[in-house]
Amino acid sequence: MSSSPTPPALEGNAASESVGLAVDAGLKPAGPTPSQSRFQVDLVTEAAGAAAAAHDKSPNSDASTIPTNDKATPVADGADGAGGDEGKSRFRVVNFADPSEAGSPLDAGPAEGLQNGDTVMSETSLHSSTGGQHHYHYDTHTNTYYLRTFGHNTIDAVPNIDFYRQTAAPLGEKLIRPTLSELHDELDKVRCGAEEPFDDGFANGEELSPAEEAAAKEAAESKGVVKFGWIKGVLVRCMLNIWGVMLFIRMSWIVGQSGIVLSCLIVLMATVVTTITGLSTSAIATNGFVRGGGAYYLISRSLGPEFGGSIGLIFAFANAVAVAMYVVGFAETVVEVLSFKHNRFCPKGVDALMTDELNDIRIIGTITVILLLGISVAGMEWEAKAQIFLLFVLITAIINYFIGSFITVKSKESYGFFGYDSAIMMENMGPDFRDETFFSVFSIFFPAATGILAGANISGDLSDPQLAIPKGTLLAILVTGIVYLGVAISTGACIVRDATGSLNDTVSSMFMANCTDAACKMGYDFSICKDPKTRCKYGLQNDFQVMSIVSGFGPIITAGIFSATLSSALASLVSAPKVFQALCKDNIYPGLSMFAKGYGKNNEPLRGYILTFCIALAFILIAKLNIIAPIISNFFLASYALINFSVFHASIANSPGWRPSFKYYNMWVSLAGAILCCGVMFVINWMAALLTNAIVLGLYIYVSYKKPDVNWGSSTQALTYHQALTHTLHLSGVEDHIKNFRPQCLVMTGYPNSRPALLNLVHSFTKNVGLMICGHVRTGSRRPNFKELGADHSRFQRWLLRNETKAFYTPVFADDLRQGTQYLLQAAGLGRLRPNTLVFGYKNDWRDGDMMNVETYINMIHDAFDFQYGAVILRLKEGLDVSHIQGQGNPHSLTLSLCPFLNYFQILLFIHWYVCFAWGGGGTQNVLDKKSPSMPLNVSDQRLLEASQQFQKKQGKGTVDVWWLFDDGGLTLLIPYLLINKKRWKDCKIRVFIGGKINRIDHDRRVMATLLSKFRIDFSDITVLGDINTKPKKESITAFEDMIEPYRLKEDDMEQEAAERLKNSEPWRITDNELELYRAKTNRQVRLNELLKEHSSTANLIVMSMPLARKGTVSSALYMGWLEVLSQDLPPILLVRGNHQSVLTFYS
Repeated sequence: MSSSPTPPALEGNAASESVGLAVDAGLKPAGPTPSQSRFQVDLVTEAAGAAAAAHDKSPNSDASTIPTNDKATPVADGADGAGGDEGKSRFRVVNFADPSEAGSPLDAGPAEGLQNGDTVMSETSLHSSTGGQHHYHYDTHTNTYYLRTFGHNTIDAVPNIDFYRQTAAPLGEKLIRPTLSELHDELDKVRCGAEEPFDDGFANGEELSPAEEAAAKEAAESKGVVKFGWIKGVLVRCMLNIWGVMLFIRMSWIVGQSGIVLSCLIVLMATVVTTITGLSTSAIATNGFVRGGGAYYLISRSLGPEFGGSIGLIFAFANAVAVAMYVVGFAETVVEVLSFKHNRFCPKGVDALMTDELNDIRIIGTITVILLLGISVAGMEWEAKAQIFLLFVLITAIINYFIGSFITVKSKESYGFFGYDSAIMMENMGPDFRDETFFSVFSIFFPAATGILAGANISGDLSDPQLAIPKGTLLAILVTGIVYLGVAISTGACIVRDATGSLNDTVSSMFMANCTDAACKMGYDFSICKDPKTRCKYGLQNDFQVMSIVSGFGPIITAGIFSATLSSALASLVSAPKVFQALCKDNIYPGLSMFAKGYGKNNEPLRGYILTFCIALAFILIAKLNIIAPIISNFFLASYALINFSVFHASIANSPGWRPSFKYYNMWVSLAGAILCCGVMFVINWMAALLTNAIVLGLYIYVSYKKPDVNWGSSTQALTYHQALTHTLHLSGVEDHIKNFRPQCLVMTGYPNSRPALLNLVHSFTKNVGLMICGHVRTGSRRPNFKELGADHSRFQRWLLRNETKAFYTPVFADDLRQGTQYLLQAAGLGRLRPNTLVFGYKNDWRDGDMMNVETYINMIHDAFDFQYGAVILRLKEGLDVSHIQGQGNPHSLTLSLCPFLNYFQILLFIHWYVCFAWGGGGTQNVLDKKSPSMPLNVSDQRLLEASQQFQKKQGKGTVDVWWLFDDGGLTLLIPYLLINKKRWKDCKIRVFIGGKINRIDHDRRVMATLLSKFRIDFSDITVLGDINTKPKKESITAFEDMIEPYRLKEDDMEQEAAERLKNSEPWRITDNELELYRAKTNRQVRLNELLKEHSSTANLIVMSMPLARKGTVSSALYMGWLEVLSQDLPPILLVRGNHQSVLTFYS
């Protein structure tokens, strides 16, 4: 099967090439194209003079198309009337929408006060930013509208926010602006409707993944979706999460260990980290629309799926573990309440524990997390209501503590609380670490600061994330930081570190004069607590519940602890599934896609809730707060580090798309924040930090290897471009050096998949070494279709990437092959990244076609040398071009013309034929990749296919024979050296063949061996051809003469004038004088072929110096004859001729 069959009903129209329909991924159904579904362009005629202007007021006057049920029915128009040339330049826009969906009834009159021809559109259609359907209001009779924005009829659209929406935007319907083709193309093309816009536009977030699109549609269609403002959605959640378990049951202990100064330093250090991260989060959140996913969404859209996918997984896990931490804190308090052993209100003690303290924490924690799961599953609205109530309780408890700190009660003194006193404050100013260090205390406190992303984590449930996230997050950091500092100073100023709880431990006034500690001055002797063997139970160092003693009403503090822990646990329990659901929707980890499904009007991740519950339950069973807290700190810090680094990375990439509306950030501050986060990770626990980094690295490598099919316009892409541009410009200012020479090849492949052997061989020695450009010259009689050219460029560049071929595809339109090659030789590449070697396949069929094609082919070689390029020709005896077998050399081989006059029956017949041929056989991929099963390959095609794949395979033990007959600068030797250093060719050895004299064979071999050793090129053998000038066999000469006989001019047999006319019209012909002049060179080519057959008939590849022909002296036919006789009946042979500038050197 040489080409794709033509449908019989359309054979008569195959020559019509006014417009083509490219059949690539499936036939477009008959009817309006995507552009037509919005409007159709038609002529609008205008009458001349005032009478025409008056007539133009009638809506019926220029009706040419009446849309009905999304179809356009042509009716007679007066396009050729009195409108003149001006009329031909006017356009009418006819909407194909269902009239029933229009914003006004069909029988409604035109809007009052509008001139005829103006567009009557609803205000929400042009300026809507809150969603809803967009309706156009049409004129009464024709349902036709105009855009007379600048005083004349035009389909050119004015700026509109809805043009910039995504395909399925939850906040509004996407409108589609007129394409450049609809505004710019010739009118007959637009009317025909067969010209499609570019297949590949910019991936600016215009296209969503299927999961994102489905989610966005659900969000847009859902009724009664709950959305939160900045207070309820961000501020409340962040404050509750930051005022977690640490505020009431660990902050006083931290002050006892570190003292007031270092405690404040710990709070400030954590606040600095969170503030910088909050600023970075605000910058990212205001750089475009934010969807659900919190930290994962921010990082993945900034740094790409590799970083986002790795950090998203551990961030969701960290939130799940945080649930356990807060629940364990809650359970500790409950157990403390149930166990009245050391309560001042019940000195005798009442033990209400079920088993023991540890197991009771596990039991209470399990029951608590089950109840929290129920609240979460009930929906975000219930969860938000619970958060408001918990915040009220928490604030009440904080106020209760501060009020109680000013009320001194005699009964509380034995428990260490004496009210504000300068002596107590000075005593507690410095540290008193007991089995702890500054950094270990910091590691226990820092999880309290990890709640800053609680609002961002539910970004999908915020009404305006860009406003809510910066405002709520930064205000929450400020308020909570002040409260933590206030509690640290307050507890340190009114509570001593150790107290016995006994009212009997008082001292008399006579001994108070000798007191050294604050408690003694207050009349209490707590010196027994300094004995290591005696452990006091009260004071900052010993009692986690000391704030309840200070408070005005102790049970409120207990309620505050319950509120702080439960609210934080609830926020984390909601955050983890939301982040995990966003991660799964992006299909970064295909095995987790089951967790992407949402339920209900808010798209709740119920499966994620169950998974989070299981993880939290597992860590609740540890039942020790001080063990759980450092585990999650590193995960949160890794997330913060990447958020800060994202801002730095985006800023330094200098992408025009990085323009956050939040301006209060600095790239260097963000970088410092990222470094600080990494430093804190190692300070908290260096082993956990190493483990966290290893996990992130492992996940990063996995995602990089899987290469998810997403394009989010990340700063990684922007920085890659920025660096590539910078280095390319820098490289342009550096002169080339021999040591850095690389073969940078312009390979004339045509479509890259049409000559696989040529592509694979060149890729073998350019991969990771030099530049490779697949040049393709598109020729044809019809007018160039540049949109088709652009679409092909994108399509085949993706094809090269999918096939892991490191090359660029560059197509051009030209009148003929030579002109197109000249374009490529002049313009291909950029700066120093320009080709220096032209590579193309041998023209096997040169004797079967028009000899002017041979003239063009040979002139391409001359042009390469004129441009100072090297030239390389690959010949396989089976041939190179497989496009006639695969049907893929030209993806538009299934092309027909569609114009307004095409028979409707023919279109239907073509659709039926195409469905049966392409889709019935497994789709267009089968058409492109293999022959139809009903058309088996013949023997020659089978051999051609096998030969085309030989360079894709690993080459076995064999040889690469280098016939270095002429010094071209070393390219003939460099290419095989690069080849054998590749994995596929590493088992092959280089054999070198050179010309020489019989009486100097040993000398020439030693000289060449010395040269190769200086070049540091390994070889297995050197053969000196002493008989290279021996006359070839008579039958070989006869065969050559018979081959060129049809191409001789034979000027001696005709008049001189006739011979000159024939030579001018057919410049490729061989003159008798030329043949005689180059007789010796001809014989050498014939003799070399005999030697090649003798020495290299079993080589894996032959690399040979290409013979040169002087331009203007040697005819194309004779030169082609030399190449033919030299390379015929041989293994794969590469004819190489460098540009005679050195590419090898033995100097360091």
